[in-house]
Amino acid sequence: MLLIDFFVEASVYNFGTSGQNKLMLFLCMPMKIKSVFIRLLLLLPFFAHAQQLDSLLIIAQQTKNDSVRARLYNKVGFGYIFNDSETAKTVLLEGLLDAKNSHFAFGTAELTNTYGIYMDVMGQSDSAKYYFEKALKLSRNKGFQSIESMCVNNLGMFNWNQGNYQVALDYFFQALKMYEAINNEKATGSSLNNIGLIYQEMNLNEKALTYHQKALKIREKYQLENDQVSSLNNIGINLKELGRIEEAISTYKKGIALATRTHNLIEYYRLLDNLGSAYSVKGEYDLSIATFLKALDKPEGYQINETQQLSLYNNLTSMYNQRDQPETALLYATKGLELVKKYPHIETSSADLHINTAETHYMLGNITNARTHIKTYVKLKDALFSTQNAKAIADLEVKYDTEKKEKEILVQRAELAEHKLTIQQKNYQLYGLVGVVLVLGLMGYLLYSQQKLKNRQLQKENELKGALLKIETQNRLQEQRLRISRDLHDNIGAQLTFIISSIDNLKYGFDIKDDALNSKLNAISEFTSATIYELRDTIWAMNKNEISLEDLQTRISNFVEKANASAEHIQFDFNYDPAENGQLKFSSVEGMNIYRIIQESVNNAIKYAEAGFIEVKFTPKKEGVEICITDDGKGFDLEKTNLGNGIANMKKRASDIAATLHLFSQAGQGTVVRLTKDKLI
Repeated sequence: MLLIDFFVEASVYNFGTSGQNKLMLFLCMPMKIKSVFIRLLLLLPFFAHAQQLDSLLIIAQQTKNDSVRARLYNKVGFGYIFNDSETAKTVLLEGLLDAKNSHFAFGTAELTNTYGIYMDVMGQSDSAKYYFEKALKLSRNKGFQSIESMCVNNLGMFNWNQGNYQVALDYFFQALKMYEAINNEKATGSSLNNIGLIYQEMNLNEKALTYHQKALKIREKYQLENDQVSSLNNIGINLKELGRIEEAISTYKKGIALATRTHNLIEYYRLLDNLGSAYSVKGEYDLSIATFLKALDKPEGYQINETQQLSLYNNLTSMYNQRDQPETALLYATKGLELVKKYPHIETSSADLHINTAETHYMLGNITNARTHIKTYVKLKDALFSTQNAKAIADLEVKYDTEKKEKEILVQRAELAEHKLTIQQKNYQLYGLVGVVLVLGLMGYLLYSQQKLKNRQLQKENELKGALLKIETQNRLQEQRLRISRDLHDNIGAQLTFIISSIDNLKYGFDIKDDALNSKLNAISEFTSATIYELRDTIWAMNKNEISLEDLQTRISNFVEKANASAEHIQFDFNYDPAENGQLKFSSVEGMNIYRIIQESVNNAIKYAEAGFIEVKFTPKKEGVEICITDDGKGFDLEKTNLGNGIANMKKRASDIAATLHLFSQAGQGTVVRLTKDKLI
């Protein structure tokens, strides 16, 4: 709708008549003329932007100051990357040659890094890595910290694009620390955004959303509009994954408007792709298809990374399947598969295309082809999270602790060596004063002291080896947890998702008029979705050695938000004092059982109590904590009411973690569930 509004305004301005008449004139144009007209209008703002960059280039070429000239070349070259790649390449190479001839090392390092960005945007990954590493080496040799941090960040982006998530996350955290060390808040937005992208790939959408929102605030503070477009796109993606579709659509539209104003064609087409996906989730299939086709229709002369078309081909295949047009779906599926064949490194991203292509072949009656694509889909999904990657990501969190232990070993060895040297010097002085008679005694004392120091050193080293062995054992335990959680996620999670998808396909593929059958299918789908949420909670607990109150608060808040959405008349309050409760930690088993008890209590208050207010309150004790779940509902008589399995399960969970559960209720006076845990980890 944004571009249509732009076209209408342009028509009114050029023809000088009413907007309504001009819109009718535009809609009545022949399709070929209309297409050319749209592309010309789309390119108008980018031509104006190019003229500004051309003027800066002329200034750069005429400037005598070497540093100013190099910075201008870099600014102009970077500005052209996103709308005129050939000119960008020419300007950057010209600037590099000039900086080298002028022996301006800072400009050479900066332009080399920017040339790596150009290669990355153009899809030439190996070349991008080469120039990023070259720029990193130059900046480190010369001590250019600002360039070094940018190179580290860009190497993180390169590894993220290659699917090396653990390596990418390591680079991003390094870059963030570098920016913070030099007080460059403006640059931290990039690292925060990129860390959010990694959590996004790991389906930790709440955490990813937090990092993207932090990045957006910094980019808005420093008016980095091109970067704001990227942040809005990422925020929209995570909002969609969290089921907040209307917020996602609004965010995408805001990003599209900003991308148009800043002439950012690359993000503009990505936003259109994501907006089309949001429309499809909402069930607006015609609008979704129109948006995807708009994203696919690039203006002539616009150069892109061709692999980005894969998502559009997959989405159009899915949409035409939904519209019961398998012949058209097969056309886009074929284009997508040809793209995968042309660029083998994107095969791991083509799993969804294979499952949608299988559905197309089923609709066309090509059972053999459909089965082939199903097998490819399963193979790609199984390979998505290999054991090696899972272990590497788990080890990343432990890496800094291990480095700290190694540094402690080196410090202690240095202290022992210094102590040894001091003793030797004292012994030499005594040896000179006392004379030859005391030589043997002094030597014996020296040997004794040396042996004592060696024993102490060996004792310290053995203690540290034991600590490292303990860390290694914890790593192996974490690896086992990740393997089990991955199996749950990939196998059971995928099967449950397939059930929901199959039910949806049944509902949309057949005109089911039987209300009872529809109700039953909806019930199965809702039950399966609930099972997936339960599975995610279990995986969340399994992946942690211990759970802090902050972790538990976040999980409960997510649950309360969902509960609040289904019970808008109820006011929820999560009450705890961060200053008093901040150090509370639970084992994964304790945290999970406490979460389930709170979840069951809140559900009971919603379903049976007719409550208007529900409070969850944490109160610290001497060595433990007391948790109260209070509602102002109708209450019940404990002696006359059959408490049922829910209360029994809550008491069993409390008993399993050595906690005490008490239930207080009277008719008309609400209910209080009190959980007391005396000792924590």
